[in-house]
Amino acid sequence: MSPDPAGKKFGVHPDILKLGLVSFLTDLSSEMIFSVFAIFFTTIAGASAALLGLIEGLADFSASSLNYLAGWLSDRTGKRKVFALAGYGFSALAKIILLITSSVVGLSIFRVIERLGKGFRGPPRDAWLAAVSDKDTRGYSFGVHKALDKSGAVLGPLVAYGLLSWLGDGASTFRILFWAALIPALLGVLILSLIKNPPGVEHRRENMFETWKILSPQFKRYLVAAGIFSLAYFSFGFLLLRAHSVGFSIKDIVLLYALFNIAFVVASPLIGKLGDRLGRARIIMLGYLIYLLMSLGFAFATTQWQIIALFIIYGVFYAIDEAQSKAFIADLELERRASAIGVYNFVTGLIYLPASLIAGALWLMHPSSAFFLAACLAFTALTVFVLLRPDQKHCSDSSPLS
Repeated sequence: MSPDPAGKKFGVHPDILKLGLVSFLTDLSSEMIFSVFAIFFTTIAGASAALLGLIEGLADFSASSLNYLAGWLSDRTGKRKVFALAGYGFSALAKIILLITSSVVGLSIFRVIERLGKGFRGPPRDAWLAAVSDKDTRGYSFGVHKALDKSGAVLGPLVAYGLLSWLGDGASTFRILFWAALIPALLGVLILSLIKNPPGVEHRRENMFETWKILSPQFKRYLVAAGIFSLAYFSFGFLLLRAHSVGFSIKDIVLLYALFNIAFVVASPLIGKLGDRLGRARIIMLGYLIYLLMSLGFAFATTQWQIIALFIIYGVFYAIDEAQSKAFIADLELERRASAIGVYNFVTGLIYLPASLIAGALWLMHPSSAFFLAACLAFTALTVFVLLRPDQKHCSDSSPLS
């Protein structure tokens, strides 16, 4: 094997690995909690599935509400680290709420507030990743970062499983789990504070509306397909509840969630390399197709082995959606990447709220109907993407859309 290019480790810029370590620790913390949150919220705290849908939708909205602001501020000032640090820090501090209360109201407030930090750190960090990665290896770079990120999501549920197995699944065990989850979150913030701030280009004369007008027509066409697909993208918590309905225990669901994340970690760099070679537009379309088939699978699944296979497939899809969509946007938008990623996260997150509410309502009537709707919407998004082809320039692109 030939040695890595000067300054690179494992074929990527050192900042990719450093930011990956920060994401690893943060995800270790968050996924210790999230792997049990849906069951804890509905079974122990006593909330309904419909309320879970509302809270998860609000959480997704809160994660996206600050995305465009954070991206625009990052592009305007040319700074990445300060906004990423603020976002990671806010998420870490929000976990203290779990140490104070375990009521339905308290859990709901934590879930929403913790996601605000995720929304604020995402666009500046992803623009940072895009800036230090070469175009011909950008998919691989994003894939490596996400693999490190989700490695924390593999370990987090396993730690939760170990605590539940050792101490039981009573309320006191969850309190210990919440205490343990705070430690890696704070450590991740400390490591990020030690990373050198990357150079950036300022765009101080633009307000948020002017920045939107300048964003490329190709990106805006992609946003149309992504927005439609977001209607199909309801909370992961419903997949965990689906597994519970088939016969998985709370402890086994934690392991199932870890399996999903293992599939993500393994697939992410490989899919990144595939996208670098075949083109990221094809990978995006493949992701829509996989989600369509997976939704139909969850609608018809009746055995535990089928659920296990579907969680693995979902991990492959999620590797595409989480990493390659951002790499695709970085290809389309060269100058204002943080703003473009912020707009993408904001629009899709805004749509996640009604999507989760609809899924919650359909779940109460018949769980399979929620998955059938998701499949139909995924097919529509795939069709729109093929028709609009955001990866190709159109004749009308010479006049930017407003």
